[in-house]
Amino acid sequence: MPTVRQRVLSIIPPMTQLNTPYPSTAYLTGFLRSLGVEAVQTDLALALILALFSKPGLQSLQREASTLPATSRSATVRFFLAHAATYLATVEPVLSFLQGKDSTVAYRICGRNYLPEGPRFAPLDAYIDPDDPEGGDPLAWAFGALGLQDRARHLATLYLNDLADVLRDAVDARFEFVRYAESLAQSQPSFDPLANALAAPLNYIDRTLQTLTRERIAAIQPDVVLISAPFPGNVYASFRIAQIIKADHPEIVTVLGGGYVNTELRELSEPRVFDYFDYITLDDGERPILALLEHLRGERSRDQLVRTFLRDKASGEVCYTQYLEPDIAFAEVGTPTWDGLPIDQYLSVLDMLNPMHRLWSDGRWNKLTVAHGCYWKKCSFCDVSLDYISRYDGIAASTLVDRIDAIVTETGQSGFHFVDEAAPPKALRAMANELIARNRSISWWGNIRFEKSFTPDLCQLLAQSGCIAISGGLEVASDRLLDLMKKGVSVEQVARVTHAFAESGILVHAYLMYGFPTQTVQDTVDALEYVRQLFEAGCIQSGFFHRFACTVHSPVGKNPQEYGITLAPQAKVSFARNDIKFVDPSGIDHDALGRALNKALYNYMHGIGLDTDVRNWFDIRVPRPRVARHFIAKALAR
Repeated sequence: MPTVRQRVLSIIPPMTQLNTPYPSTAYLTGFLRSLGVEAVQTDLALALILALFSKPGLQSLQREASTLPATSRSATVRFFLAHAATYLATVEPVLSFLQGKDSTVAYRICGRNYLPEGPRFAPLDAYIDPDDPEGGDPLAWAFGALGLQDRARHLATLYLNDLADVLRDAVDARFEFVRYAESLAQSQPSFDPLANALAAPLNYIDRTLQTLTRERIAAIQPDVVLISAPFPGNVYASFRIAQIIKADHPEIVTVLGGGYVNTELRELSEPRVFDYFDYITLDDGERPILALLEHLRGERSRDQLVRTFLRDKASGEVCYTQYLEPDIAFAEVGTPTWDGLPIDQYLSVLDMLNPMHRLWSDGRWNKLTVAHGCYWKKCSFCDVSLDYISRYDGIAASTLVDRIDAIVTETGQSGFHFVDEAAPPKALRAMANELIARNRSISWWGNIRFEKSFTPDLCQLLAQSGCIAISGGLEVASDRLLDLMKKGVSVEQVARVTHAFAESGILVHAYLMYGFPTQTVQDTVDALEYVRQLFEAGCIQSGFFHRFACTVHSPVGKNPQEYGITLAPQAKVSFARNDIKFVDPSGIDHDALGRALNKALYNYMHGIGLDTDVRNWFDIRVPRPRVARHFIAKALAR
């Protein structure tokens, strides 16, 4: 237990999800408190949104937008200024509705004469119902028979998106709800773009963040501030927050960690980064933070810091210390706590037409992990060399359910999102049995591998324990490429596993990929035919195609010659490195193919075009599928 005062503040920086807090600070705060450290946390991402999307916030935005020359105002800005009075009257009721505090507002929102409907609403009324092309309800085609609350939530989300567009057009072109100023940090070899942005005069959003940061620092008076940046879209705001703290309180120790740091800053050598942060830690934060706190108390030397970057005071150069010390076992990291986070103020938005993506943005989910790392850790496109995947560490089902019980008691909410890379089937079975034995009633969802261990009996057990949805990687939907990926599954196996989940009443989402090395046009057409049949057979209800990206930490990035590609020349790296460009000798225009894949998938999720030849989705001439027309149906029959 610390012998001197060390108040540690963990900060979630803008921007993350609107509907639920990112779990990194909850884990760290719970762990530090279990050891007697005075630890608190705050969510400046949510605080910034609530400040910007408030009546005073929109009044300030109106003043900002009014200063723009009339000739440079976008259509969105002009609409906002013309309807400013209505926006000011409706913004707080809309946020209260999205927070679940006033459901009656839904009636007015659904009337379509309450909210100002800017450019984001235009596509809504452009939908054509295939069964009623002359009219009907546009939302019925987009979402099916939505209830009143869901319709209102979607319309309110479009309203917020309009206001976000105003912020982007009138104040900061980099603003987004999730990927705020992402390009300044994502795989940026040089710190210059971020440094230039931080040296620029504060805009309205920056000033709002400055005020919020100063308020939190004054109220909490921390000695150490931990900022967790999970994504590139958190990095600009993380540095802004540190800049504000250092300007006002240079004595406060600032520390940066999180998923972005662990993935992209492993080659850091830029000294200017340490004008903002005193220390930067890699991988799981528990052990490095404990070592750092001991160092700050004078109980260990600088050379005994664990996985920590800092700037040497004498030389001014970046140093990295990697004192070898075992990581904290997953069973000992304790229970995350949401104490200090305003869990009743998060916003349940309904933006995506994808049913699985809706779970990401609608409802407040308690985020938890079943196990540390990935039990498979072989997929060639994945960052399997990094600690958060490569070091697998599980816990007893009783310990996991103890954590679930504690979180439900604290938050009063029983929905859980298990954020594992791939939750182990053995651990899920044990958890399900423990939940059932204790007669617990929760709802949960998470990511898995579509492996044969998920039998129909296990799927039924998971459904009985509260499983409502699962996602998993079908990836390229080609047995040849799945084998090259070392995915460890086949298309036929995926069909059986997904069908077992669907038959148990569990929503199934497939992660899909295109543009993998050696993937041909024929492979792509065949993959789409497999996907069509999986939707037709009711095996999957949701999916998303993404373009393959080669990363420096993946087997493809480390051994490109094994996958038939060559890496493009790399710029000298002093800041961030992750995605790496490569040359695919096939010369295939995967982007053009991707547009067809996503168009087809969008329709399949709405039950449209399932009896159509997959070639019809492509704008270019493509070969006939080699997949038997009833391959999936026959696989399920076997």
